[in-house]
Amino acid sequence: MHLPLELLQRCWILAGPTAVGKSAVGLELAERLNAEIVALDSMTVYRGMDIGTAKPSLADQSRVPHHLLDVIDPHEEYSLADYLRAATVACEGIISRGRIPLFVGGTGLYLRGLLRGLFEGPSADWAIRRELEEVEKSQGAGALHRQLQTVDPESAAWLHPNDQRRIIRALEVFQLTGEPLSRLQQEATLPADQRPIHVYWLEPPREWLHERINRRVEAMFAAGLVDEVRRLLELPQGLGRSARQALGYKEVLDHFEGTLTLPATVETLQIRTRQFAKRQHTWFRNLPECRAWPVNGSESPAEIAESLGEQDS
Repeated sequence: MHLPLELLQRCWILAGPTAVGKSAVGLELAERLNAEIVALDSMTVYRGMDIGTAKPSLADQSRVPHHLLDVIDPHEEYSLADYLRAATVACEGIISRGRIPLFVGGTGLYLRGLLRGLFEGPSADWAIRRELEEVEKSQGAGALHRQLQTVDPESAAWLHPNDQRRIIRALEVFQLTGEPLSRLQQEATLPADQRPIHVYWLEPPREWLHERINRRVEAMFAAGLVDEVRRLLELPQGLGRSARQALGYKEVLDHFEGTLTLPATVETLQIRTRQFAKRQHTWFRNLPECRAWPVNGSESPAEIAESLGEQDS
């Protein structure tokens, strides 16, 4: 499955690590390009998960039309295939209105899916999956991730140790094919003449980004993240597996269970978000289709958008 090439080649894509300021730059860039924004984020698809995902505000959504926000309820699951189907429909509608689809976000899996399509791979082998699940249970949390680091270090670098579903799939593919999943996915790269031209990721200084992340986490708690998670838990069907693993939500759930004090929750989330940003950098650097766009932290969103917009030639 792939976003049709005739659509993909008409898209702009703006990626980057969390807290780098993608949303603000995206708004400015959309106005310059006469574009509508398509979210490139695996968690803003969930209704009610607003603070912890830094979802664009209603004011921002009024300023520029946004798509693929608030698509499903928090107890539901949403696959890459679901996303690509929805993105195709959104892009078709945007182009029919004479505007440009501008993808903005930081989910590396979705970005690669847009650029390379959905890598199908071998069919699921449930015996292997059950065996791997037993390994994780018997050897403890992180055992499968350590195993993946041995056979497919590139995949292990961008997968969170708690992302058991994708870790198991990567190990399953290796067992069935004898090839690392990362290598098989690399082979799916489109020829250069078929790739979209305007694919950028904002590359900031590390220390500047870490400070931005720390402040953002503190602002989320001040804005009511704990109450947001509590409200989600009170929904009739609560939070599903994927929603529970989302950054911010998992840490608050651990706080509710007495695992973490509130100050420790804030600090833990800051650390994990910085680690997540590092994995995002790995995603973007390993996609040759994606052009790094250095930012130094002193530019305004309008200035960054102006420089990006000048590439439209």
